[in-house]
Amino acid sequence: MKHREYVKGVVTGVMITAVAAVGINYVDGYLNGGVLADQSHVRKIEYLEKLIDQDYLGEKDEDKLAEGIYAGLLYGLGDVYSRYYTADEYEQETSSTDGAYVGIGISMEKNKEGGVRVVECYEGGPGEKAGLKTDDVISAIDGEDITDKELSDVVNMIRKSGKDSVVLTVHRDGEENALEIETEISDVDLPSVFEEMLDDNAGYIRITEFKGNTPENYLDAFNSLKERGMDKLVIDLRDNPGGLLTSVCEILNHVLPEGLIVYTEDKYGNREEETSEGKDPLEIPLAVLVNENSASASEIFAGAVQDHEVGTIVGTTTYGKGVVQELRQLSDGSAVKLTVSNYYTPNGNSINKVGIKPDVEVKLASELLNKDEITHEEDNQLQAGIQAVSR
Repeated sequence: MKHREYVKGVVTGVMITAVAAVGINYVDGYLNGGVLADQSHVRKIEYLEKLIDQDYLGEKDEDKLAEGIYAGLLYGLGDVYSRYYTADEYEQETSSTDGAYVGIGISMEKNKEGGVRVVECYEGGPGEKAGLKTDDVISAIDGEDITDKELSDVVNMIRKSGKDSVVLTVHRDGEENALEIETEISDVDLPSVFEEMLDDNAGYIRITEFKGNTPENYLDAFNSLKERGMDKLVIDLRDNPGGLLTSVCEILNHVLPEGLIVYTEDKYGNREEETSEGKDPLEIPLAVLVNENSASASEIFAGAVQDHEVGTIVGTTTYGKGVVQELRQLSDGSAVKLTVSNYYTPNGNSINKVGIKPDVEVKLASELLNKDEITHEEDNQLQAGIQAVSR
């Protein structure tokens, strides 16, 4: 089974293909047509570089200019899913979709005022144990200022430090002075599956993304609930942007009877199918919760359950990403992600820009939309899912 990307946005986990060396021979092989075959484009790029050399106030980084040219070529497709990755970006993307990496167990983004902001502390990770919190702003690592560094550089300072721990300078709302927090660097499993036993023997499993370790974690959660007497199941895919095809198919092998899970077709009409062996189908009532942010691999899951009529889809119409990307690594460590095919549910339905309509449509109550935390009792979509499996 190929590793392909079934994910809503920039999060990736895809088919990885080796490509010939980047260099003169590589370029020469493609000069028979396309953008670079028109010398006027080449001359324009040369002229722009001369203008930079002549008038640009700052220092020119030729490597970054080259990366910008490659990125611009993919940007010109006008496809939000196709893009170019530098070697560092590629490494970060593939580690995140594997579900495990060396780090401190937090998700970060570039902070507008400098440094990086903690988006999420993964439960049980080194960062959470050390006392980091969501919305903390990190301005230095081991005393080295990072306010002007790129996010990829900050990540590498941690992952590739060769140390057992790092000291972070942290700024937190409500704290007048910066905090110095030391956190361990270790192997981190990114959690994507959360389980809980609800009332009346209803099992609840939330899958936040389909990563490499998600099937194993799902089975652990399922078996734990089964041992505690679960006789009905609600799987929550709300806000799940997608992930690995291999992951979602492996889980569906423990849900569906024998038959088609999903199939794809490329621009040449070539068709590839993914199927369930049907050796371990789910034999208890099932509801799947979805919303407008359930995308791609989540839609494959919901579409297969719906077409095989093995469960009830509850919530609102899904995102509608019915296209597939492949991520191809180049010999210099960089990579290119391209949209290569459409995918279809077992009944032949394309959901691209349409989404999957739930069997039971339930919008999240308006008073809950802006709440940071929602209890199970308040969650009217979850309650509708529980009702669907309790009939």
